[in-house]
Amino acid sequence: MSARSLRRVLKEEDKSLGLSSVNLGLDAAGGSDEGTDSPVSAAPSKNPFDLLDDQEDEQEVAGGNQLEDANGQEHPVITNSSNVDPASNCKSKKKKKKNKDKSASRKPRAEETLDLILEDLSISRKPSPQIGPENIKAVSDEAPIDTKKHGTSFVLVVDPRYLKAENELRKIFGSKVVNSFENHHTSGSSRQIRGGRRAVHNPRKTILISPPIYWPRWDGSMSMELLETKDHQNYFRYVHSPSYGHAQEAFEAAKAANDLNAIASILAHYPYHIESLLTFGEIFKYSGEHQSSADAIGKCLFALECAWHPLFNPLQGNCQLKYSHDANKPLFSALFNHMKNMDRRGCHRSALEVCKLLLSLDSDDPMGALFCVDYFSLRAQEYQWLEKFAEEYRSDNSLWLFPNFSYSLAVARFYLERDAASKENTAQTEKATSSDLMKQALMLHPLVLQKLVAKAPLKDSVWAQILKNSFFGSAKAGSPSLEHLINIYVERSYLIWRFPELQNLLKEAALLVIESLKQNSSEARDWSCVRKEAFSSEKNEYSHLMVSDFSDTTPSIPPEELRQFMVGPQMVHEMQDGDREGIPERARAPREVAGRNAAIVFLESLLPWMDYGNDRNGQPDGQDQNIED
Repeated sequence: MSARSLRRVLKEEDKSLGLSSVNLGLDAAGGSDEGTDSPVSAAPSKNPFDLLDDQEDEQEVAGGNQLEDANGQEHPVITNSSNVDPASNCKSKKKKKKNKDKSASRKPRAEETLDLILEDLSISRKPSPQIGPENIKAVSDEAPIDTKKHGTSFVLVVDPRYLKAENELRKIFGSKVVNSFENHHTSGSSRQIRGGRRAVHNPRKTILISPPIYWPRWDGSMSMELLETKDHQNYFRYVHSPSYGHAQEAFEAAKAANDLNAIASILAHYPYHIESLLTFGEIFKYSGEHQSSADAIGKCLFALECAWHPLFNPLQGNCQLKYSHDANKPLFSALFNHMKNMDRRGCHRSALEVCKLLLSLDSDDPMGALFCVDYFSLRAQEYQWLEKFAEEYRSDNSLWLFPNFSYSLAVARFYLERDAASKENTAQTEKATSSDLMKQALMLHPLVLQKLVAKAPLKDSVWAQILKNSFFGSAKAGSPSLEHLINIYVERSYLIWRFPELQNLLKEAALLVIESLKQNSSEARDWSCVRKEAFSSEKNEYSHLMVSDFSDTTPSIPPEELRQFMVGPQMVHEMQDGDREGIPERARAPREVAGRNAAIVFLESLLPWMDYGNDRNGQPDGQDQNIED
């Protein structure tokens, strides 16, 4: 009970009983006689906890333990709350609010020490705003300013709501269908776990994937370190533990021996060995087991995300993970494969977010995400974002020179115009029309039309008439780099040109180009000069990007040829036929079968990499023989 509250009580007693504060049994020495028969002591008792909130003011009023009455005399404070009249309850409750305001005003003073500690640790403490209808616009307006302040393009900020394919699948098919599929897949996969029952645990929450409960616990075999901070960009690198180093040595030995069984043994002991998971992800993909391949890639992403540094926040686009470090390369490979898996499932919005994440991690774009981001944005109907991305990504407005962006920007403008017409929006815009953008794309890259007609394919007779024109029929890229990029664009985006409305747009623009060249033939030379200036290199600068990686079809490989994956799928693809013959055969030691379970031996014999020596006729096991009747 505070002194001021007690003073009010005393004044109320003076008015009601006509007594002075001297007659209340208070002496100057302090304290009250418990045996004194006074009206205060006879007053009804009240809850002693009602005025506990007011005790903080006792040190500020009348020296902490003394109070002044109306005559200026000091009296000690009576701390026995049983002598308080219930008539003072309403006034004491009104006083609580004022005392809380005072304590709130003193709170920043108490937090100064904490703020100094956080400042020494270089940790900024910002309150998280409550997102509501009244301040959504304020938060969205603040984000671009903050990212531009730190030198990061706002178009690369990743929305975590769209990162997981399950969220997009629920919007497409409904929650019941997706939950039923997940439950069926989870129960089927959990029964396949070797070693009998396994303790169920709740896996860590991650933003890239949703790990099932039957996955093993994260073993902490890798971590991430902060290398430097430069130009408001944090540079990180993965670091492997000694146990992971032993697993990596075993993987390299199994890879050199082309032994898939040894790699499977590594995963049995180290379930989150990244290179082994990526290898089996490729094997499952080329074997047609796409769900198993997606699970292997998902385990990679789960392990890599669990190893993130506390300051590593790739969603804001201000964290760099350079591909030049060998330990960082698996993350790029896993993200690229994960993006293709989501594209195969029809989750183009989620694939777009992963593509943005790839672009933000390394500005050099080692995986070629720049050449499929336009495709995913069109399939996800993010037309305005694509135009904004082309304007802000490199700040020099040069993306339209690439074949994929020159055509995709025209397509995006076409759909934006159609949406504006359907909404009866007649607002004037300074941007070029879709017809003009398509004419510009055809003048800059006429070879694209020639390849699209053959790849889509476009079988209308008008396309044969268009290709008879020398400008389109005899078009050449003029640069190895440009021709490679055109092949990538046609392989990646030919599906969208099967829509009739886009075929009409392309056809009308091509006819306009032919009419324009009849009137002024010098335009072709001008655009050829622009093309040579933009792609002036005499060598293929994008040879590290395989055209097959951007394809939506995956060829199948017989099981007997799976050993080629042990030297890496890219190396095998780039080898000539003569070079492939130089790959050494695996020296396989015969396995003993005596005293072993016959069923296990039979199952092992079905694997193409197993060898049991020679048969009864002296022929190597597994080879075909001519049996005469």
